[in-house]
Amino acid sequence: MTNAELIDRFETDALAGESFHHADHVRLAFAYLSESPVLEALDRFVRGLRRFAVARGKPQLYSETITHAYFFLIRERMARTAAKDWEEFAGANPDLLVWKNGILFRYYEEATLRSELARSVFLFPDKCAG
Repeated sequence: MTNAELIDRFETDALAGESFHHADHVRLAFAYLSESPVLEALDRFVRGLRRFAVARGKPQLYSETITHAYFFLIRERMARTAAKDWEEFAGANPDLLVWKNGILFRYYEEATLRSELARSVFLFPDKCAG
């Protein structure tokens, strides 16, 4: 599926919610970043994720901190790796595809990521990378 096709399916709510997991979120962020300037991509990604969560009766699952942190990690890795497509990017960055005990836990306390404040606003990392 092309980046544009993935974005279109997401924005028209044609993706199955029960099969849209962390790696799919990363793939979608990559698609937005490949197709649009960074701030436009972020805006569309955030609006889409919020809409997606609400449509499935789970608005509490959206986290501003997790969304923004991963989005900008993906953006940085895209610039560093100069991957030509998703497969190349994913192969070069497998750590971004891991959710449980993933990369954000190097930068954030678990309690911070689970907090209501982190859900509503972006919080800067609160522990040193190890």
